[in-house]
Amino acid sequence: MYRFLLSSLSCFLLLSSLSAQQPVLLYQTDFGLKDGAVAAMKGVAYSVSPRLAQYDLTHEIPAYDIWTAAYRLRQTIPFWPAGTVVVSVVDPGVGSNRRSVVAKLRTSQFIVTPDNGTLTLLAKEVGIAALRLIDEKRNRLPGSSDSYTFHGRDLYAYTAARLAAGKIRFEDIGTMLDPASAVLLPYQEAQIKRDSIQGNIPVLDEQYGNIWTNIPQIHIKQKGWKYGDTLSMSIRKSGQLVYSGKIVFGTTFSAVAAGQPVAYLNSLLNLSFGVNQGNFANQYKVSSGPDWSIDVTKVQ
Repeated sequence: MYRFLLSSLSCFLLLSSLSAQQPVLLYQTDFGLKDGAVAAMKGVAYSVSPRLAQYDLTHEIPAYDIWTAAYRLRQTIPFWPAGTVVVSVVDPGVGSNRRSVVAKLRTSQFIVTPDNGTLTLLAKEVGIAALRLIDEKRNRLPGSSDSYTFHGRDLYAYTAARLAAGKIRFEDIGTMLDPASAVLLPYQEAQIKRDSIQGNIPVLDEQYGNIWTNIPQIHIKQKGWKYGDTLSMSIRKSGQLVYSGKIVFGTTFSAVAAGQPVAYLNSLLNLSFGVNQGNFANQYKVSSGPDWSIDVTKVQ
């Protein structure tokens, strides 16, 4: 009986170890799920290795919206373990001379993507440790050389699956590039000024119309702002004023009466703005993107 238990324990530990080491492949696209594009990519990866654990980040990025793709990567990738391989395909320049790359982050996840700005926020806020150009002669789905418009399947899913499965090393991807050469989209980075904090509105909390900024909690603490303070803010699109107002800084929406605006920290601990049981974006005609900026001060 003792030997049986010992043997069973050994098998359990072995299986647990194998499970913990299971390679992970994560997908983000603007393809939607109405056709077979995503399934084709996953089929390519499964053919490379049935052991791959395949998950979806999202396939509902607005068509051609590179900025939103960049934000969703920044929002989620830090919560995935080192070694995770991510395929991100929002590629309005497919077939052009834009580069196809694999970025290794400083946190050791890998992003397989067109080099069109998708890496912007990861590069700025997480850091790219190394960048390689995908050698399409060595790292392309066999038999796909006449296909020019589905790099998500023929190049990115195939390369990512082989990398995740250990069939190729990062060094086998292709030529080493300078990480600083990655294409980055311009936007207002969060920064403390003498009397205010400036930042960007990278995305909306779509379901509720809340305004998410890139201003982190640490900036608020450095300014000495506290819950209960009144903040004055101005929102601009491409430099043109869209909204200005004074808002209470609360822990949650119920810090103000229903229908009233409130400033709070979102789930990423970034400064955000909402309306208690309302929709800030619709009510004040505010949206998001690299051309939306915000300036916040404390009312004395």
